[in-house]
Amino acid sequence: MSYLELKEMKFFACHGVTEQERTVGNTYIVDLKIFFNFARATQSDDLNDTVNYAAVYALVEQVMATPSNLIEHVAARILHEVHINFKNIARTEVRVAKQNPPLGGDIKEAAVFLISNRRSTVENSVISFNQ
Repeated sequence: MSYLELKEMKFFACHGVTEQERTVGNTYIVDLKIFFNFARATQSDDLNDTVNYAAVYALVEQVMATPSNLIEHVAARILHEVHINFKNIARTEVRVAKQNPPLGGDIKEAAVFLISNRRSTVENSVISFNQ
């Protein structure tokens, strides 16, 4: 299966458990792989036959703008929104990394990596993302 990859999308956001993290904010890096059959697009040269990566970026940007306590929750919301908005996707992988997390030591990032297949997608989960 082929995939579309959006690498190192950089966002400034206010995710975190502590008041400081939610007030001061931090830089986050998001990597996203979207697996789908784009054979039709290779022949048609038509945007309607593929996943519009500009629309995917806008969706991720919107999710990143909504504060969460945990980056795990952020990653799950990204998967949820991707699968709801793009029906032809078979699998999605997302990595969300908080740069220089406030741990009192020298650390580049803390990251989570989530994978969702269409049949076991986050949208079918008991988790509700309506806020």
